[in-house]
Amino acid sequence: MTITLTLAEEDELWEETQQNRICESAFTPFESWREMPKQLGKGYGQYIEVYPKLELKIEESEYHDDVIVQVPESQHPLQFGVFCPQTSRGELGEVRIGETFISGGGIQRANDVFCPKSQKLIGVDIHLPPELLATFFPGEDGEIPPELKIFAKDNDWQTLISAQATTAIQSVVEQIVNCPYQGISKRIYLQGKVVELMALQLAPILAEQGRTQPSPRLRTQTIDSIYHAQEILLSRLENPPSSWDLAQTVGVSERTLRRGFQELLSTTVFGYLTSQRMEKAKNLLRSGKVTVAEVAMMVGYSNCSHFAAAFKRQFGITPRQCLAGKLSVLR
Repeated sequence: MTITLTLAEEDELWEETQQNRICESAFTPFESWREMPKQLGKGYGQYIEVYPKLELKIEESEYHDDVIVQVPESQHPLQFGVFCPQTSRGELGEVRIGETFISGGGIQRANDVFCPKSQKLIGVDIHLPPELLATFFPGEDGEIPPELKIFAKDNDWQTLISAQATTAIQSVVEQIVNCPYQGISKRIYLQGKVVELMALQLAPILAEQGRTQPSPRLRTQTIDSIYHAQEILLSRLENPPSSWDLAQTVGVSERTLRRGFQELLSTTVFGYLTSQRMEKAKNLLRSGKVTVAEVAMMVGYSNCSHFAAAFKRQFGITPRQCLAGKLSVLR
């Protein structure tokens, strides 16, 4: 059985459970604890204000049934998270079990959160306003470094980046969950671990951006032409031009086009086209208003099997699973 709830309905269940508790355990002023509603499963959520405006959430949960939580479009804080399974089963769509993610500040699109039954999960979440990045990782001018401004979108769509959790990240998560201290010592210990976890998650992103800065060999006019080619592909996902035609349209050679995409966008022309097709397909499937076959045609695939294979390579789930609601674990 699958239970479907709106985010407001789920929050109401958690609040009712909290109000019905007979006694409260002794916690310090900077931490609180909530028990998971018995209607949904068993577990808890622990909330710790590690720094002013920075909250650490430690969650352990195991659902009785498959649960889908419908999350509306909303303003979202900056979020660093890791979901570690107690077993190796299960996939959760955009961010899968055993992955680490950074969900940037900005507007989060409406999405469905799929929580599989009988899967014991440990989750660690860090929530903070994006401007705090300048406190922990300041740039030369004391502001947010240019490389991290993608996580401070304000009134634009947020940036979401996910990757497989490394051994180092899993180790820090384990240390956070099993913190050996109490009181002020606990808070000081977790302050160090939270910054360490954020640094480990940001390190590969900063390294990758450092490798993909525009080559000084590309002239400004050539760079403009590559971005023009990018715009053309975005406008013609269903029926894109060939590489030769695209190069001719923007006024560069086919070789320069390929080199420009690699240096500016870190991918091939075909790789970029496929990635954008899959993003559009994902959004169409989320709407629930079209079939998988219709979506395939709308993004330029006449063969549904080829479309399904490309979709699974990018998102880790099939188009049918996406259509059924297995989308993400973000809230």
